[in-house]
Amino acid sequence: MTKDKTLDLIAIGRSSVDLYGQQVGGRLEDMASFSKAVGGSPTNIAIGTARLGLKSGLITRVGDEHMGRFIREQLQREGVDVSGVHTDKDRLTALVLLGIRDDKSFPLIFYRSDCADAALDESDIDEAYIASARSIVVTGTHFASAHNAAAQKRAMMFAKKHGAKIAFDIDYRPNLWGLAGHGAGEERYIKSGDVTAHLSPILGECDLIVGTEEEVMIAGGEDTPLAALKAIREKTKALLVMKRGPMGCVVFPGEIPDDIEKGLKGPGFPVEVYNVLGAGDAFMSGFLRGWLRDEPIETCCSYANAGGAFAVSRLLCSAEYATFSEMQHFIKNGSETRAVRLDPTLTHLHWSTTRDAASSYTKADRIFALAIDHRAQLEKIADEAGASRERIKNFKTLALDAALAVAKGQKGFGMLLDGTYGREALFKAAGQDLWIGRPVEAPGSRPLDFEGGGSLAAKLIEWPVNHIIKCLCFYHPDDPAELRTKQDRELLRLHDAARKLGRELLIEIISGKNGNLEDGTVSSVIDHLYSLKIKPDWWKLESQPSDHAWDNIEKTIHRYDPSCRGIMMLGLDAPEDTLTKAFTLAKKHHTVRGFAIGRTIFAEPARLWFSNKITDAQATDAMAQSFFRLVSAWEKA
Repeated sequence: MTKDKTLDLIAIGRSSVDLYGQQVGGRLEDMASFSKAVGGSPTNIAIGTARLGLKSGLITRVGDEHMGRFIREQLQREGVDVSGVHTDKDRLTALVLLGIRDDKSFPLIFYRSDCADAALDESDIDEAYIASARSIVVTGTHFASAHNAAAQKRAMMFAKKHGAKIAFDIDYRPNLWGLAGHGAGEERYIKSGDVTAHLSPILGECDLIVGTEEEVMIAGGEDTPLAALKAIREKTKALLVMKRGPMGCVVFPGEIPDDIEKGLKGPGFPVEVYNVLGAGDAFMSGFLRGWLRDEPIETCCSYANAGGAFAVSRLLCSAEYATFSEMQHFIKNGSETRAVRLDPTLTHLHWSTTRDAASSYTKADRIFALAIDHRAQLEKIADEAGASRERIKNFKTLALDAALAVAKGQKGFGMLLDGTYGREALFKAAGQDLWIGRPVEAPGSRPLDFEGGGSLAAKLIEWPVNHIIKCLCFYHPDDPAELRTKQDRELLRLHDAARKLGRELLIEIISGKNGNLEDGTVSSVIDHLYSLKIKPDWWKLESQPSDHAWDNIEKTIHRYDPSCRGIMMLGLDAPEDTLTKAFTLAKKHHTVRGFAIGRTIFAEPARLWFSNKITDAQATDAMAQSFFRLVSAWEKA
């Protein structure tokens, strides 16, 4: 990359919020719930290439409302430059509804009447921004209207002027050209001389042209892929790439042979087709990764076909595109199953390399959490004081105020809060950039049971996506086999729910209450859970008896899951001076990222407050001072 080229590519055009029906195998009419994701071909490509390690940008428009902000924020979380994402105050963000009827039918409806991205025009194209990129990506759909076409043509002119390559994704959607009705969103090909006439002048300006067999036919204006390829070649010297679904792709660097099979073929990957929507954008992202890095065509094809394989095997588009480490693993090792979405290794690798894009919490190197997810303990304090348990809700809000007073807007602070008594505090914490963990276990349960009964996933789906699932399990390696089996089963169920719903998981293990706590006690529990393929994002552990015990834990975590976010230390109602000594031992180990401590901070203020011996302000101040002392002790350790 030359010194003035800060971006590898800028994609231009459509940007929407896609709502995917979650009831696979039904009519779109019968869909009852939807998953939300960023969509639109150029936007998918911007995210797809960013996940593969390219520096990508996007030129589009979004509305001045919640969905427009969602797109902008998600692009930023994915690492896409949003300098060219403009807010249209007069129009709404585009929406798309999609479903999966079967492995061949994918009904979709475009809501694009006077939407923001369809209003893109020449005023959105900044020469300096185009000049900052090594390439631009234009798409066929945005040549369907005069002002959109003018915008892309202006970008192409600046790209030529500043030595940037032009990649063209034919991206043919007949109904977006006005050739099919609103209910025919999945229609892929309708012959049209008018569309061909619009696209024909574009071909000679491009360095790379990518399309399916049908898209090649519309661009070339011929009735067979071979004839269309030859017609396109008469107009351009561009590298031509024809996608062929499960058969992979064929690439033509030069003259078109008399037989398509004589082109440079990139074989596909045999996977189960789950949803083809967005697969072409994932393919394009993979090809661009290789092409813009000047890698051999065979490598470009491998990246492209692997990207497409991941996309067709998962529900969502950009949200489930592969990262480069995930793609490399797949190309080298394949998948344990044709249903790639069910491969546990790839699932964990995908999650661990994309989870930052699923949360609005700003990550920090350490976490200091005030834990007040306690229910039974606070009920006991309230009962002993003769106070109504309803007051617990107010006390938890005071604890939030204490945490915010210590955090003062800094990164790396958080809380453990429950939904039973902490609902109002959780509402108040929204938008505060706090790390938030929420318990799911029934208080004190052993064997582990989940609070409230019923469906675990049905409860979790109601949580904000940035709330971490926290589960306390009293687990000792010397527990009876029957007890361990029951606990394993529940933890496996929880892990599965967390991964399927895209939630981070914290598993808290307390061993010392039910047996001796020796140097290998907790590490053996962690080793066992990892052997079951349970890989939480966080561990929350009690203070260990020695440096050797922490070392055993750290080595076990690194052996099974180097991507684990780390360990948080719990307090178990220990005095502050005891915790200070424990911090000194724990902090030697970099995997220990901080603490989540509760009763040491809130127990005494709670007793006084429920007994009406101190005011709200005094309780808040007492908790804030204790929390601050622990934070200071950790930092000085």
